[in-house]
Amino acid sequence: MELVETCVESNVVYDGCLLHVCRDSVRLPDGKLSVREYVTHPGAVAVLALLDNGKLIMERQYRYPARQEFIELPAGKIDHGEDILVTGQRELLEETGYTAREWVHLTTTWPCIGYADERIEYFLARGLTLQQRNLDEGEFLEVFELSLEEAIDWIRQGKINDSKTIVGIFWLEHYLKNWCDDAPK
Repeated sequence: MELVETCVESNVVYDGCLLHVCRDSVRLPDGKLSVREYVTHPGAVAVLALLDNGKLIMERQYRYPARQEFIELPAGKIDHGEDILVTGQRELLEETGYTAREWVHLTTTWPCIGYADERIEYFLARGLTLQQRNLDEGEFLEVFELSLEEAIDWIRQGKINDSKTIVGIFWLEHYLKNWCDDAPK
């Protein structure tokens, strides 16, 4: 069965600094017309920064749309035309002050497929060196260390409830157990 929906007409309903909202007329697989509304987003990179002591670099940050603080991985949006590795390196340094010697791409996820085209690229960063942090204007966050075991426990307790962070932590756990020859045991 063919499942592809074909765009007949596309209209930008809202054109913001970061997000854009589109309303498209699409032809369905059965030939009928329907409407799809969605948000376009440049995508993001999330970094699982693993220190030599086996702990992760984490952040605590207030997120206005949810009106609460979240425990998160270092992450940020991909600038137009920017390589995803460069995004990860830039965001890790800006937010935490760390650079990394080794970078491994873990996976790509699509967190909101029903209404947005955002994707999140996940990287493992190791061989960390502390440099100088340089937060964006208007960005406020606390950086701290957390073991992978503690992070998993915090997910179970609901202390970590940001979906990109949950996905990243479970990916890292799986990677270290199954695919990484030099993982800390």
